[in-house]
Amino acid sequence: MAELAGWLAAFLLANLLVALVRVARGPTQADRMLAALLFGTTGVALLLLLAEAQAEPALIDAALVFALLAAIAGAAFAQRAWREEGGDERR
Repeated sequence: MAELAGWLAAFLLANLLVALVRVARGPTQADRMLAALLFGTTGVALLLLLAEAQAEPALIDAALVFALLAAIAGAAFAQRAWREEGGDERR
């Protein structure tokens, strides 16, 4: 199990490197936000792997907090992008 967790962690870290390239290149703000959400999702997966490997339940709590923050950040970005496009008629 520990070897599999190591391989999965390496794969997730490689995934983070690809997301870092996407953040740097863009081309749009939406692409950058999706890459940031990928950082959050991958971070949650890494924390869950570590929690399982080290039998540390506090890491599961941290992963849940990061997942919640990523969802809030995505919703806030979508709301801001909607307003900038003129889709919000309440102004």
